[in-house]
Amino acid sequence: MIQAVVMTVPDEIGCDECFDKLNEFAEMELAGKSPEKALPLVADHLKKCGECRQEYEALLAALEELQG
Repeated sequence: MIQAVVMTVPDEIGCDECFDKLNEFAEMELAGKSPEKALPLVADHLKKCGECRQEYEALLAALEELQG
């Protein structure tokens, strides 16, 4: 609990907002861009939230498969 408080940043986003940006984040990564720089709050949330990270990894894998 204390670690979660220490890791909190003032502009932190929640799961809903993160989920809304996952597609953009994944597309940037597949394009070789730096989604961490463009969407730092999403990157921060993905580091802290295992559920959102799993959703992101599944989305990324599906997009990679579609690209061949």
